[in-house]
Amino acid sequence: MRVFTASLATETNTFSPVPTDMASFKHTFYAAPGEHPETPTLCSSPMVVLRQRAAAEGFTLIEGTATWAEPGGLIRKDVFETLRDEILGQLRAALPVDAVVLGLHGAMVANGYDDCEGDLLERVRQIVGPDVVVAAELDPHSHLTPRRVASSNILASFLEFPHTDFFERGQHVVDLALRAARREIRPVISTFDCRMIDVYPTSREPMRSFVDRMIGLEGKDDILSVSFIHGFMAADVPELGSRVMVVTDNAPHKGAELAERLGREIQSYRGRTTMPMRSIDATLAQIAAAGPGKGPFVVADVWDNPGGGVAGDNTVALGAIIASGLDRVGVATIWDPQAAAFALAAGEGAVMDLRFGGKAGNASGLPIDARVEVLRTTEAGWQSFGRSQVPLGVAAVVRIVGTEIDIIVNTNRTQTFEPDIFTNLGIDYAAKQLLLIKSTNHFYAGFKPIAREVLYARVPGPYPDDPRVTDYRKLTRPIWPRVDVFASPGAEGAT
Repeated sequence: MRVFTASLATETNTFSPVPTDMASFKHTFYAAPGEHPETPTLCSSPMVVLRQRAAAEGFTLIEGTATWAEPGGLIRKDVFETLRDEILGQLRAALPVDAVVLGLHGAMVANGYDDCEGDLLERVRQIVGPDVVVAAELDPHSHLTPRRVASSNILASFLEFPHTDFFERGQHVVDLALRAARREIRPVISTFDCRMIDVYPTSREPMRSFVDRMIGLEGKDDILSVSFIHGFMAADVPELGSRVMVVTDNAPHKGAELAERLGREIQSYRGRTTMPMRSIDATLAQIAAAGPGKGPFVVADVWDNPGGGVAGDNTVALGAIIASGLDRVGVATIWDPQAAAFALAAGEGAVMDLRFGGKAGNASGLPIDARVEVLRTTEAGWQSFGRSQVPLGVAAVVRIVGTEIDIIVNTNRTQTFEPDIFTNLGIDYAAKQLLLIKSTNHFYAGFKPIAREVLYARVPGPYPDDPRVTDYRKLTRPIWPRVDVFASPGAEGAT
């Protein structure tokens, strides 16, 4: 048996001012065929899993390119076409194959391509023909289009948000693909359009119990896989929205019925799934009024999240902290390559006047000018995200003189995932009263165990966080909450 694998992924915020070029991929993660490390990235876990299975089972694995760009704005057309054609050329050279297993994200948009993954999967199908298994792992913050469903035998997403299960779901996709290639199963995909868009953290109810029930359905009564595609509200694409996807063993009617049942349940949750958010002033007032307690308050600057494609240099929350008089604060991170370079050049122990943040656009707030001490510098900072290591690039810790406010400024845009982003740079997070982090919910698994309390702050910024008023121009159907009267969609056809 011969299996081809590759990975091409990013998440595109079509409203973001941060363009995505070839350097965005090469600087974040790019591995030529055979050069993927043993540690998976968020969207390349099928490649690592396949290596393990090939070594154990003796089938031939042909690896293509694996690349990932930090979420940002629209991808240049020529960049997408170059990377796509690179992988397609590698697939042609690998023929004949019994299966193609891809690590994708599912929310990639390029100039001229609203459905990059659909385009890629369709071209893969044209190359390999109708009898070869085509499978892919997706991020739930994606767009499940009919085009990509029609071109695939198996699609499955991570189930958890935060995405703590990306490796396990990679194992899931690979296992199904290998079983299908050996003709042990005949996978069929069924979907249901929930006609809504929202935020669905699985770290709280009702989504926690919903996902647990989804997991319990897999492997029973012809149900091979169940996924819930949340959708990605920061993309202006025709197929925006939430969908349920079920893969059955040649039982499309069962799949359609289950997808609709689960989708109707999601509809019943509308307006009840998003994390509770307050203004930054109300959040800081709550912290100031709190008595002694164990552990720092963890405050998520929810909408200035580089993982959602924005810059990560908004200063509104940090400015409010400075003005409030709160001390013993750690901040991860303010994206500012220039400030990081200046601090690196000045060296550890230097005291300097530094302007940082507020550079990407009006929505980033005003730059902060402060006299700072450079506490730590590195040319290759990093943090963990589950089994992955996420690079920060050149990074520095600067402390505002006269305070204990320590701020990480960095070069590679990334959201905050785990507390080791602080400890790797010498910050004792346990000694802080407040940790301000740039993330929507991926931080939760890592920070909840060390937090006195996790708080979510709604800060004005560049992310289109209210779909009721977002200027979607390509959305072609009514979805909640853009319409007051909830639509009554039907199940989409099985393919």
